[in-house]
Amino acid sequence: MKNKRLFLLFWALLPLLTVSCVDDDDEELIGTWYRMSDFDGLARSYASSFTIGNKGYIVGGYNGKTQRLSDTWEYDMEQDFWTQKASFPGKARQAGTAFAIDEKGYFGTGYDAENYYNDFWEYDPASNTWSEKATYPGSGRYGTVSFSIAGKGYIGCGYDGNYLKDFYAYNPSANSWEQIISIGGSKRVGATAFVIGDKAYVCCGENNGDYPDDFWTYDPSTATWTQLRDISNSNSDEDYDDDYTIVRRNAAAFVIDGCAYLTCGEQSGVRTDTWKYYPSTDLWEEVRKFKGSARSNAVTFSNGSRGFIATGGTQTLHFDDIWELHPYEYDDDEY
Repeated sequence: MKNKRLFLLFWALLPLLTVSCVDDDDEELIGTWYRMSDFDGLARSYASSFTIGNKGYIVGGYNGKTQRLSDTWEYDMEQDFWTQKASFPGKARQAGTAFAIDEKGYFGTGYDAENYYNDFWEYDPASNTWSEKATYPGSGRYGTVSFSIAGKGYIGCGYDGNYLKDFYAYNPSANSWEQIISIGGSKRVGATAFVIGDKAYVCCGENNGDYPDDFWTYDPSTATWTQLRDISNSNSDEDYDDDYTIVRRNAAAFVIDGCAYLTCGEQSGVRTDTWKYYPSTDLWEEVRKFKGSARSNAVTFSNGSRGFIATGGTQTLHFDDIWELHPYEYDDDEY
């Protein structure tokens, strides 16, 4: 009888024992990644991209077989299909940078395994034509970071044989450049930028084997940089950064509904973990990891309400897939 009571007590307590063994790290993270129609061009990494309305554009890159590319492609977010456009007329290259202002795209800098470039070009999708613009006044370089805000474009940092942190602003109406105050903190190549509201944000990158954890915002109204909370366990405030593992180079980022999403890149290998940034609190939250193969040097498109990541690669593989993040759904599939 005594053994029977113990047996019944064990089965009564078993559900509680099972719950107590659940690891908090196994909690499901929000977000679902959907694979879209594969990129029609050659698989590649180190391409550049910009977004105009509901159209995303890819230009250049590296196919992993010693071939630098100059083709241009347009992705229709609404209809999920690709169209090849007029090829970039400058030297084929990888690791350039691009942004859009109003209804036009801009592309420049980069590297072709021999030369560092500082030429700068405008793409007009209405006429499907490229035209050369005022040369970028910084040194020829690759791995720069760029963004556009308040009617101007900005390019800075990168590598020209030295790690860099200088920044320049481009005015399309005057077709002219001016140097602005350099970003604070570390020099860096392969940094990541995004724009939310009336401010731009720059983080990540690599500086001679070190992965900077400083995080900066640029306000064009005052032409100043302001340092935000670090993106690693480097601060004394344990309320926000105990679980941060955000530092990396060549990450991909886009904005949906006023929050940024940063994913992929490399640091001790290629990555798939994905982080959401809340500008109102200057805090990051881990969300569902990228569902495609781990990669670096991918491109992104975002119209403010939808975000996509495409192409990219590893040391041995190059990709031609494209994925969209639905940030408010839970994914039932096992990874």
